[in-house]
Amino acid sequence: MPIYILATRLRNPDLVERRKDQGEKWLKLVKEKVPSIRWIAHYAILGPYDFIDIFEAKDEQEAAKVSLLSRDAGARFAESWTAIPYSDFLELIDSLK
Repeated sequence: MPIYILATRLRNPDLVERRKDQGEKWLKLVKEKVPSIRWIAHYAILGPYDFIDIFEAKDEQEAAKVSLLSRDAGARFAESWTAIPYSDFLELIDSLK
C-alpha cells in the first residue's frame, strides 16, 4: 500500500492539559472512519508543525480522509504527502536511463 505522511499544526497551542484526550479521540475517529489504514509512526516534532503521522492507505482518497478528520478534530493546518521508499525511488531513476 502507498505510504503517506501527514503534518499537522494545532489550532490552539494551549491544549497541553487536553492533548492526550483529544489525540485519543482523533485516533479512534480515524480508525472508525478509515479502518483500512495502517499506522506506521506518530511523532510530536519541533518546527513549523506539531505532529507527523506516517501511515499506509490504499489510495489518496483515504489519505485525504485522514487529513480532513485532523482538521475537523482541531488541527489548524494539515498537509499530506506521498512517500516513496528510497529503494523504489532508485528503481524509478534507473527506469529513466
